[in-house]
Amino acid sequence: MPPRILLQLPKPSKPHPNPSLRTFSSSRRRQQEAPSTPPEPSHARWLSQTKARVGKCIIFGLDPSQTYQAGLVLKALGEEWRGLVAGREGFLVEPKRAGLLRQKIVWGEMDSMGHINNVMYVRYAESARVNWAHNYAVHIDPHNGGKWSELLTPRGDGLILRSIRTDYKFPMTWPDHISVFHKLRSLPSSSDSAFILDVMILSELHQRPAARCVEDIVLYDYKKGRKTELRPFMLDAFQETWERQEEAKRKMEKRIEELDKLVRDLEMGSWDRAGAVEDFGTTSVR
Repeated sequence: MPPRILLQLPKPSKPHPNPSLRTFSSSRRRQQEAPSTPPEPSHARWLSQTKARVGKCIIFGLDPSQTYQAGLVLKALGEEWRGLVAGREGFLVEPKRAGLLRQKIVWGEMDSMGHINNVMYVRYAESARVNWAHNYAVHIDPHNGGKWSELLTPRGDGLILRSIRTDYKFPMTWPDHISVFHKLRSLPSSSDSAFILDVMILSELHQRPAARCVEDIVLYDYKKGRKTELRPFMLDAFQETWERQEEAKRKMEKRIEELDKLVRDLEMGSWDRAGAVEDFGTTSVR
């Protein structure tokens, strides 16, 4: 007879002895699934495609007035690209709203596979999230600055990360810079104790998202040891933020329509006009 094998069940884990150490930390969600990241929008490649469209017109041949118009379009794409990429989805990209803006990535953040380690994106989102909340205290709602600042401590009400999901879009490498923006997925109500933030991590070199995250944030009362409803000052500030997000989407969609029209005019005046002949330049023979 083969020898018996004794199976020892693991002991149940004990609760964390000091919840104050969990400020803005991760915890496992119970009886709920983590929020999913939204599908990649159909316009994800709009910026690169628009640049390519202008480039095709330039290569085909433009007259001086068309060349000037192409320059204006490319200037707008170069200066407004964060708004055109992130703002059209409702992310607020101005410096006083950004979580991280042109943050330099360093060589040591890459792994043995030669790209930025996946864990680093979660840290980028974490750092940007703290700055996002700090921006309310300093720039957005300074009247309640003390209350916003206290949300980043374990002294009273605190913001805790309940879950985070990350979708990686392409393997970013050093050297590069990143900009990270947060937005409210929906407008919270007075009965809510949590809210969802969408996160976009932009590569400044490639001018497109390197990763997207979804964060589930809970307001936790450290004195009572349980979650609590969002405070009125938070709801008021979030209401104003939500309105600005919706306005950013409308503004950027209108701007994109304007740029698309300018590019289409260039196309119809160059390679897509009737009887168009590509300009190969001229040479003179002596």
